[in-house]
Amino acid sequence: MDIVYRGALVADGTGAPAYQADVGVADGRIAGIGRGLGGKRVVDADGLVLAPGFIDMHSHSDLQVLAEPEHMAKVSQGVTTEVLGQDGLSYAPVDDEVLATLRGQLAGWNDDPPGFDWDWRSVGEYLDRLDRGIAVNAAYLVPQGTLRMLCLGWEDRPPTEAELDRMRSVLAQSLRQGAMGLSSGLTYTPGMYAGTAELVELCKVVGEHGGFYSPHHRSYGAGALEAYAEMVAVSRESGCPLHLAHATMNFPVNEGRAGELLALLDEAIAAGADITLDTYPYLPGATYLSALLPSWATEGGPEATLARLSDVDTRERIRAEIEDTGSDGCHGVPVDWDSIEINGVRREENAHLVGRSVAESARVAGRPPAELYFDVLVSERLGTSCLMHVGHEDNVQAIMRHPAHTGGSDGLLVGDRPHPRAWGTFPRYLARYVRELGVLGLEECVAHLTGRAARRLRLTDRGLVREGYAADLVLFDPDTVADTATFDLPRQAAAGIPHVVVNGVPVIDDGRRTDALPGRSLRNPRSRA
Repeated sequence: MDIVYRGALVADGTGAPAYQADVGVADGRIAGIGRGLGGKRVVDADGLVLAPGFIDMHSHSDLQVLAEPEHMAKVSQGVTTEVLGQDGLSYAPVDDEVLATLRGQLAGWNDDPPGFDWDWRSVGEYLDRLDRGIAVNAAYLVPQGTLRMLCLGWEDRPPTEAELDRMRSVLAQSLRQGAMGLSSGLTYTPGMYAGTAELVELCKVVGEHGGFYSPHHRSYGAGALEAYAEMVAVSRESGCPLHLAHATMNFPVNEGRAGELLALLDEAIAAGADITLDTYPYLPGATYLSALLPSWATEGGPEATLARLSDVDTRERIRAEIEDTGSDGCHGVPVDWDSIEINGVRREENAHLVGRSVAESARVAGRPPAELYFDVLVSERLGTSCLMHVGHEDNVQAIMRHPAHTGGSDGLLVGDRPHPRAWGTFPRYLARYVRELGVLGLEECVAHLTGRAARRLRLTDRGLVREGYAADLVLFDPDTVADTATFDLPRQAAAGIPHVVVNGVPVIDDGRRTDALPGRSLRNPRSRA
């Protein structure tokens, strides 16, 4: 054995009762589970829980996993695999023009690092780039908004048959190159311009290639249940498995309504649907500030959007829709500017806005909040991020109890004060919802964060502590594990996680980050078929 973790309490990822054992690692694999194992190095794991490495089913590390190889946000909380390409917007497959547009559009999510080498265009090339050396393993979903942008641009219309054929062809090629499925962002442009029939056609391709569909659906607010029902229908009509991204019920209109969502899903599952979901254990959400705009205001891309925001009459039309009726970008709910907190800007002159709600900054400036909002978007060229304080604790707890639930951080790693879920999601599950509140038992929670997620990704040798499986492991102290990241200090490593192993190589060793980059891309089992 290269390493033996001696006397650990093993929570194996199945949900079965934990048991005490030595776990040995050799050649990147779990080579032994038992008593009295010997090895080149023996680590005393008495008092620690040994579990499969956590799988972040909804991650926005697409650039930062490459630009900041240490990747402490994820490795420090025990994540050994994350799923990229989320919410229908990422950086492959692209051409030069689409990539240039996305770099600006997604700067609020992922930054646009100076001097960064954008040396890929296809999904396969992006996965090859990951394989040069990353801290954790990564899977990728084809982003439907990016796909639509590539094949028909920013127009709000159905595709022609030729355009649909091209989308299907590029999607199939991307799945053969290793993508695990398809994501969409149906409150983000241009993905939101797709109709149900278009999504069904794309999901047929995904299902044929053994993938799954992971939508950010059309509303988490006024039309949430109808939006969830649409996604269930897409899955049923296409025959494609469904994984609901950040499956929350937010905004005042949905307080206490998680049971209605779960009843909808249970009925579909009982009828034979293959459905899973992920959530983060926090109340606020996070996105880029321009996402609140109505879809018509962003048709044509960023330059067309900025032109509309510079026109007085168009601004008033947008304001009325956002504040009075509720835009589709704001989930059909009239915006409450007190709930929208700017948490990341790119220009120094706007730094004073960070950590304040739009309403608070507007009061200080003596201006209407919508006018301040518009001016910030123009000044920042849309590259601004925000927190949306719209969640409900009872909904969060009810949904995480569901047997189809997995964990996803939905964490943005950039900005002045990013959401702490990027650094704290997985220890927060163990500290707050296992140890403090007892919402989940320890073994059950570990299964949610590991084995269940691995099944959705069809990883037949990860997600469990089992001989022969890849040695993706986390060891934590069940009495002290905790998230220390806060909204004021969001970039804080977890407490109580002294060891994290990726492909048999320690990346956190006795509480310290090693210099290892043992992660790699995890590809569709049918890739290159």
